[in-house]
Amino acid sequence: MMRCIAVDDESLALDLLEDNISKVPFLTLVKRCRNAFEAHEAVMKEHVDLIFLDIQMPGISGVQFLQSVVAPPLVIFITAYEQFALEGFNLDVVDYLLKPVSFDRFLKAVNKAHELFTLKNNVPVQSPLPSPEYLFVNAEYNLIKINIRDIVYIEGLKDYIKIFIFNTQRPVITRMSLKLIEEKLPSDKFVRVHKSFIVSVERIVSIRKGKISISNVQVPISEHYKENLHRFIEPDKLS
Repeated sequence: MMRCIAVDDESLALDLLEDNISKVPFLTLVKRCRNAFEAHEAVMKEHVDLIFLDIQMPGISGVQFLQSVVAPPLVIFITAYEQFALEGFNLDVVDYLLKPVSFDRFLKAVNKAHELFTLKNNVPVQSPLPSPEYLFVNAEYNLIKINIRDIVYIEGLKDYIKIFIFNTQRPVITRMSLKLIEEKLPSDKFVRVHKSFIVSVERIVSIRKGKISISNVQVPISEHYKENLHRFIEPDKLS
C-alpha cells in the first residue's frame, strides 16, 4: 500500500484527486493539503510514499517545496502549466500531468509510481490495473457510452473528433481534442499515425505506400508519426 498526500490550493482539484485516488487499490490518501506549508508538516509527521503536487500555489510553489524536502518521496506533478515540465523532470519526478487529467492518464502515472515503489522497497510486484473497457463522450446532448474494443479509427477536425465504430454507419462526433482522446485510449491497442488520425492496431488490414487500410478506408501515415508504428511493426517494413 502506498501512502500519499494531495497538495493543491484549489478545493475542486483536491476533490478530483481524492476521487481518483480512492479508485486505486494500492493508494491510500493520508492528508489533503492546501499549500506547501501544510504539505511540509504532513511529510514531517506522516509516513508518505507519494505526493501529488500542484506547482502554482500562493506563497511557496510546488517546485520550491520539493527543492526544500530532504530525501523526498515519489512525486507526481499535476498542474495547468506545461512550461514547468523540464524543471519537473530535472527534479526527478515520476510524471507530469496537465489538468484536466483523465483517469486513464492518472492511472498510467500511478502505475509507474507503484513500479518504482516496489523496486525501491522490494515489495512483490502486483499487476497494474487494466485499462478501462469503455469511455463516455458528449454527443448530441447525451452521454454516449463507447466500448473501446469497437473503435476502428478516430479523425480529428479542429475542436471536434469523429469516432468511427465497428458495424455502425454514422461516426460519433464530440467536442474533444485528438490529444485528449489519445490519452484515454490504451497505448498498446491504439496508435496515432497522423496529426488527424488515430487507428486501432487490431483493425489494421494492410499498410502500403504511406497509407493504412482499415475498414475499407485509406488513412494516411505522416512522417512525423511514422515511428509510432515501430512499436508494432518492424521499421523497414513501413515503406
